[in-house]
Formats: sequence, C-alpha cells, structure tokens
Amino acid sequence: MTPGARVAAAIEILDDYLAGTPAEQALTGWARKHRFAGSKDRAAIRDHVFDALRRLQSSAEIGGGMTGRAIMIGLLRGQGNDPDTLFTGEGHAPEALTDQERQPVGDLSRATRLDCPAWLLPQFDESLGGQSDDVLEALRHRAPVFLRVNNVRTSKEEVQIQLAEDGIVTRAHPLASTALEVLENPRKINASRAFLDGMVELQDAASQAVVEALRIVPGMRVLDFCAGGGGKALALAAFGADVVAHDISPARMKDIPSRAERAGCKIQVATPDALARFGTFDLVFADAPCSGSGSWRRTPQGKWLMTPDRFAALLGIQKSILYQLPAKTAADGAIAYATCSVLESENRAQVDQFMEDHSGFDVDLERRFTPLDGGDGFYVARLKRM
Repeated sequence: MTPGARVAAAIEILDDYLAGTPAEQALTGWARKHRFAGSKDRAAIRDHVFDALRRLQSSAEIGGGMTGRAIMIGLLRGQGNDPDTLFTGEGHAPEALTDQERQPVGDLSRATRLDCPAWLLPQFDESLGGQSDDVLEALRHRAPVFLRVNNVRTSKEEVQIQLAEDGIVTRAHPLASTALEVLENPRKINASRAFLDGMVELQDAASQAVVEALRIVPGMRVLDFCAGGGGKALALAAFGADVVAHDISPARMKDIPSRAERAGCKIQVATPDALARFGTFDLVFADAPCSGSGSWRRTPQGKWLMTPDRFAALLGIQKSILYQLPAKTAADGAIAYATCSVLESENRAQVDQFMEDHSGFDVDLERRFTPLDGGDGFYVARLKRM
C-alpha cells in the first residue's frame, strides 16, 4: 500500500470508530475485509489511528470537523506534515484537499491544544500544578515499549543478549531494576525466544516500579485483589511473594495460570466466592479501576469516553474496593492502593478519606509517577496497620 492508501484506510477506520465501534474492533474489522494488506501496512495504519485518537480534539479542530477525513488532515498538520502530499486522489489515496480544507485555523483553546477534556483540565492543574501542561503534552505522544525481566528465569544482562540475537535492541531504564526499554523492533517481541520462554513480559516501567516499591520479601503472602490479566501478580511472584490473584470478574484471570507456568512462578487464582478460604494476608494489593489518566497515550480512547458521571462512579468504586481490604489484611499486615491515574481525587484523596474512617492505618510509603519520569502515570500508597 502507498502512504496515501494507508491514510485512506485510517480515515475509514476512524469513521467506524466515530460511529460507535471500539477502536480495536474497527481495526480488526478493516483487516478482515482487506486481507491483502501486509503486516507493515497494518502496523502503519494502526499507528495513524492511535496517533489520531491521542490528538482527537486538536486534530478535529485543525482539520475542520469530527470526521475521519478532517481528523487525518488535522493530525498531519499538527505533526508538521503537509496533507497535500498524501491527499492526492491517486493510487487509492484520499481525494485532493478542497480550498476550504486548505484554510488555516485560528488559535486553539488550551484544552484543545493539549487534547484534554475541558472538564478534566482543572483536575490536572490541581493535581500536577506547573507540570500539568507538560504531562498532558506527553500523553499526546506514543508511549515507549517496556519489558519486565523475569528474575526467576534470567538476568537483565543475559536476556538483553538473547533479545539482541532476535533483533530486539533494549536498554535498562532507571524507573525499576527489572525494566528494559525497547529501542528497536518492538513488534518482534511476542515471537522472540525470550518472551516465549518466560524470560520477559511486556509491562510498563512505572507499573514495575509500583511493585518494586512495595519491598516484597520471599514468602510474603500477598493478595492481588484486582488482578485482571495478572501482570502485577506475576511481578509480585517474581520477587518471591506467595501470590493469590483475585478479580471481581474471574474471566479476566483466565490466562494467569498459563502465564505463571511460562514464567516459572506459582500463583493461586481465587474467585470471589472462594476468596474467604484463603484467610488474611501480609499485604493486600489493589490496583483499582480508575480514569487511566496516567496511561492515556496507550489507551487514548479512554479519555474521550470519560464523563463527569463515569468519573464520579469510578471514585465510588475505588472507595468501595479500598474499604473491603482491611478484612483481608493480617493483624500486622498492610494494604497497598494503586491507580494508573495522576489525579489527586483518585489517589491521595481516597487514601486520606480511608484513614479518616479507619484509624488503625497509617501511610508508610507513597510514590507518584508521571509520564515525565519515562513510564506511565501511576500512584501507590502502602497503609500499614498501626
């Protein structure tokens, strides 16, 4: 496919997304209808679509409308490219620009320029102060690809050599002792020997740093209360914890046993009905559902789906989860509360409210990460029983 044809494909997928189809589903549907497209074409089209979603608001404003065509025109201009070079009408490229589409736009509002829902901008300012604009700007760009080195299987130095033999170039990242940033050929990871043999897992560096901050010691009994697919449960087990994974939706945990086997770790899976029989834990860890504001560059559609009502509902869910954890915590144990959000209302404010209602706990560890640190935005606080 020509570069122009790839842009035309992205326009088609974006129109599908704007009509209500989730982005991943729209990409998959397009690929099934266009089996002639090679892997490089599909990767390039995917990059166009997700670049556009990260910058949806500004691209629509610059391009002159909330359509796939206008968004791609605005995206190219916002990236410093001339859309006339790709909108030629030749070789399956989009039709040439009209005179109206060539008209310049005026100044963008701050929220539009930073691609932040306007109603959330005050929360960013309150939470991040002078870093607000820089963090929001970082969220408009592609996220780095990180690997977590599985210390159960290998060392960082050994796995870097093995990855390099498969053409995957990495470097150590300072956020976590297990973190490698992928510099070349990230799309080869899933087929690499190191990945297939359980030596590495795809995991953001800040996510790894959250687990590392908890100071896990071998034999510690840990409950991962909101385990999901098990990424943090695997990281906890790699540090020697005796991990029980739990999730309110057991289907999310279906891959944990196979992932643990590949990684050489043992993780027990507990459904909500069976959790009580596991007793209490030295550490109860909850990576709670949140706005995802720290990871919008990976899941950009999330910020456009968020509404004030949904945000308020999330705050209620976070509180409900946090208030369930003391009953599962041993007498001399601790709770760890985490989110992939940079907003104080989801982070320290929740912790402060919890401590106001539970006088037997106090914060003995707190870390906050933003994309300016290199990884995603994350928050974690450990609350120790007094």
